[in-house]
Amino acid sequence: MTVAVLLAPGFEEIEALTPVDVLRRAEITVEILGFSAEVTGSHGITVKADKVFDGDLSAYDMIVLPGGLPGSNHLRDNDELIQALQNAAQSEKWIAAICAAPKVLGRAGLLDNKRYTCYPGVEEEIGVGNHSTELLVQDARMITAQGAGVSLAFAYRLVEVLGGDAKKLSNGMIYDQLFEEN
Repeated sequence: MTVAVLLAPGFEEIEALTPVDVLRRAEITVEILGFSAEVTGSHGITVKADKVFDGDLSAYDMIVLPGGLPGSNHLRDNDELIQALQNAAQSEKWIAAICAAPKVLGRAGLLDNKRYTCYPGVEEEIGVGNHSTELLVQDARMITAQGAGVSLAFAYRLVEVLGGDAKKLSNGMIYDQLFEEN
């Protein structure tokens, strides 16, 4: 399995790097595709991309879109990315988006008749699909999440659907203990 995480200027660092970290811990191949060789997030953290996005996502089993502003808007406004996402959906690849990034899926026409979630209020801009207030939503081969605070749960779901042992990983990272009663 190979995953592409796309970074546009102004991406949300937690929403981008948490899935990269967790997927790599699960020994799933992840490539960071930047709109340039180095991309600076919305909180001033610069990340070196593994590759520059060239419009082709056909080599990937899953595409992950982090939120953040203006990062999500840059993703949404990139016509090559919209076409590549449409092609990925037609090829039944996994597509995941968090926070404001579901707006990209909306522009690509991928939320029609789909359940999704997003950062509160972004659904008004999206205007299609069946919005849910759940923190994490999976509808067929599409996974969406509300925001930065859900980044670990989002990443573990990505591991799970790609066949990794998300439970073992979340236990090892002390995540599950957050929800145990003392």
